[in-house]
Amino acid sequence: MTQATAKIVLVAITKHGATQVKSLAEKIPAADVLVSEKFSELMTGMTAMKNNFRTYSGPFRDQIATLFTEYDQVVFFVSLGAVVRLIAPHLKSKDVDPGVIVVDDAGQFVIPVLSGHVGGANAYAENIAELIQGTAVVTTASDVGKTIPVDILGRELGWIVEAPKINITRVSAHVVNEEAIAFIQEAGEKNWWTRPTPLPKNIHLFDDFETVDLDQYKAILWVTEREISEQVWQQFKEKLVVYRPKSYPK
Repeated sequence: MTQATAKIVLVAITKHGATQVKSLAEKIPAADVLVSEKFSELMTGMTAMKNNFRTYSGPFRDQIATLFTEYDQVVFFVSLGAVVRLIAPHLKSKDVDPGVIVVDDAGQFVIPVLSGHVGGANAYAENIAELIQGTAVVTTASDVGKTIPVDILGRELGWIVEAPKINITRVSAHVVNEEAIAFIQEAGEKNWWTRPTPLPKNIHLFDDFETVDLDQYKAILWVTEREISEQVWQQFKEKLVVYRPKSYPK
């Protein structure tokens, strides 16, 4: 899923929120719009825009299940506390939950609340902040620390992560805690580091697995087309994460 292909909805339940939604919708023609029926008069002209516009009546909480099912990104112009309470009963896992973003009524702050990495909410929040001249409040440790996002590294290049979830969790912690990481790349595109900042000093680059003294490193990130034996997974336990480049046989 990319920003160009994701299905996005802009949601408002207040007067100021509805005004903000209409303004943002003009800049994101592909976004759907959902507002409270009592503010529909504020949305004059929406039918002439390319957005799919609809209103709701009754309790807003009744809309959440549909929003979670139908959209990849849900942008709420609703208070953060209210959104947390509303979405809590619908949460499953970061692998399936949509990205959830909250924008304050004044359009000053854009906060990715849920599925920042895997769901893409961090990137969408930054994009929206630029469109409305607001500030994206990103709290994900790897983004704040300008380091490797272990769970989605190389996704824009078509890489697939291959590792038990516990490995991804453990290795992510080592990365953001600035512990020594061996990054071994035997395959795939070399332009995987896309941040404007330099690669962190705790990330050490190698091009061949056998030449690395892996006992010196807290974790191993390995981009390869090799088959990984069960013995290797057991040897390195929770410190190994493998990435399969786009060229890897499906």
